[in-house]
Amino acid sequence: MKFDFVGKRIWWFIISALVIIPGLISMAVQGFNLGIDFTGGTLLDLKFSRAVSVSEVRDALLPFGLEHSTIQAYSTGNMQEGSAEAVLIRTKVLTDDERRAALTGIADRVAPFEILRVEKVGAVIGGELAQKALLALSITTLGIIAYVSWRFEYKFAVAAVIALFHDILIVMGAFSLMQKEIDSTFVAAILTVFGYSISDTIVIFDRIRENLRTFRKGDDIEAMVNKSIWQTLARSIYTVLTVLMATLSLYLFGGETTKNFALALLIGFISGAYSSIFNASQIWVVWREIEQRKRATA
Repeated sequence: MKFDFVGKRIWWFIISALVIIPGLISMAVQGFNLGIDFTGGTLLDLKFSRAVSVSEVRDALLPFGLEHSTIQAYSTGNMQEGSAEAVLIRTKVLTDDERRAALTGIADRVAPFEILRVEKVGAVIGGELAQKALLALSITTLGIIAYVSWRFEYKFAVAAVIALFHDILIVMGAFSLMQKEIDSTFVAAILTVFGYSISDTIVIFDRIRENLRTFRKGDDIEAMVNKSIWQTLARSIYTVLTVLMATLSLYLFGGETTKNFALALLIGFISGAYSSIFNASQIWVVWREIEQRKRATA
């Protein structure tokens, strides 16, 4: 006998709640560890006495907790690939003592240098841009509801959007709990998860729509939805395993600057696969059954 995805829906909803609630509490209590893209920071422009690599400078910043800083090597001469005599470092906002300690550490661990520029810079993503991002997300959500309602039905659209925000809340809650730094790449990861999750959900909804064409009054709606999930399950598993292998490789071998981006994708893709299989269709079934009971009562 095949596994009953729909009949055990209350358990899937409970699991989702148990994962989401701690994240919501963390977001309310300790908030997020915002990166320099949101908070601004300190800019250090250094010219070294020899060609240096970005990894050398990053390792030197590690003892000061600045290994996630944005580091850009540049040169006006002919240098070996991956190295340059000048480096532009953008860190969180540093006090005078913190800046002096970091510069001393770089000089001791890398090479002597000349300070070309030291200045404080404003946030790349300010309040206005954050508001525009939320506006864009809202417009996208309304567009998804309109399109899915047109292609399928309104209940499908709402169920898909609920599953989407389930995934977004899990990613945001995980980053708040772990206090991982949030920067512009995190925003890109959220949008990527948004697109992946809706596409995976639509595949299952499309199969349900096809099976509804042969669905007759009196048939078991839960059995039909279970059948639809099983028909698309292999495709969902193959897809998520493929993207997870690529994302895990990025997380393990992509370097410090891409770790948080890859981590957000890993959490989001796993959550997206879960919500598509265990939540979205079940929400639609619950809604449909409530409507049927209302009609029967009337």
